[in-house]
Amino acid sequence: MKFRTLDDLPEVTGKVALVRVDLNLPMADGAVTDSSRIRAALPTIADLAAKGARVLLLAHFGRPRGARNSEQSLSMVVGALQTAIGREVMFVPEIAGEVVRQAVGILRAGDVALLENTRFWPGEEKNDPELARAIAANGDFYVNDAFSAAHRAHATTEGLAHLLPAYAGRSMAAELSALEKALGDPEKPVAAVVGGAKVSTKLDVLKHLVARVDHLIIGGGMANTFLAARGIDVGKSLCEHDLASTCEEIMAEADKAGCTVHLPYDVVVATEFAAHPSSLRACNVHEVAAAEMILDIGAPAVEALGDVLKTCRTLVWNGPLGAFETPPFDAATVALAHTAAALTREGSLVSVAGGGDTVAALHHAGVADDFSYVSTAGGAFLEWMEGRELPGVKALAIGLA
Repeated sequence: MKFRTLDDLPEVTGKVALVRVDLNLPMADGAVTDSSRIRAALPTIADLAAKGARVLLLAHFGRPRGARNSEQSLSMVVGALQTAIGREVMFVPEIAGEVVRQAVGILRAGDVALLENTRFWPGEEKNDPELARAIAANGDFYVNDAFSAAHRAHATTEGLAHLLPAYAGRSMAAELSALEKALGDPEKPVAAVVGGAKVSTKLDVLKHLVARVDHLIIGGGMANTFLAARGIDVGKSLCEHDLASTCEEIMAEADKAGCTVHLPYDVVVATEFAAHPSSLRACNVHEVAAAEMILDIGAPAVEALGDVLKTCRTLVWNGPLGAFETPPFDAATVALAHTAAALTREGSLVSVAGGGDTVAALHHAGVADDFSYVSTAGGAFLEWMEGRELPGVKALAIGLA
């Protein structure tokens, strides 16, 4: 899909840029605890300011459900935003209308303003054309730099792109480029690691991937359901037994498509889910006792999966291989992440990862910076892996604005 980027902008000195960013930041005691989403937006904000645009930032914060709420006002993040960009940021308690028009009149070329939480207005999540037109009335062009919200057809993520010349911001463009390299037009062979607790949450992902990758590595609680579908007794492991036939269908589709599905053949088990339990042991999947739970993949199986990655040129990763939050059940995820990172550093593998648990796991392993691209988008990344069309991305296509 073709779309305009900031490199395609005409002269914008004094023009008003309506910029959709992700400022849905974690807070504690009224302070921002993680400013990574602000940092992700900095290249776009800095670029537009340097070009002399007057920058109006649009973002949502929490789920106020169409009503004002002082605890979810974006005024709470202004301090962190100013610190990150190194300049004063005007806060505007509206997103459209006369108040915004007056604020625009005060701004000089290169100035930045943050508008109020877009979800205070019911028309935002309804993608109300009237609200979109009211917001657009105070802008000259639109920039979407929030891939994390691109799976939502909201007024500020999709509607504005039809009313003003629309461009992808630096973060959005980088994300779309990485995703294209991962599944759009990847260098083969392609491997996908899909983990997590339940098959039911990632059925569409698995069905989409088997026709597009050469190796599908399944981990986490999901693997237990696939093992059970093959007649293996998984003891007290987390398992969705009612999805056995669905797992069989997915494996049959994989066979038709020439995709090799990798399930663990040795596992780490315990009778209780706790850090470093006394009942911890490694065993073959056929040796899991009735009272035991599978909580991670065993070392020999992880080594074999590493050998698979060494034969591949592209990797897409979503979800941990085990219960990584609780040691020692982080071992498999950490080990395979280190292998993928090493292959990426040496230039033999393009590695793209995404999803909240995945990002946390890669940071835990200390290799997030070594992957080709790590997406912080949760729902949008998952829907992309399902092969869905993302409204916020589609609306950026050249010819729509």
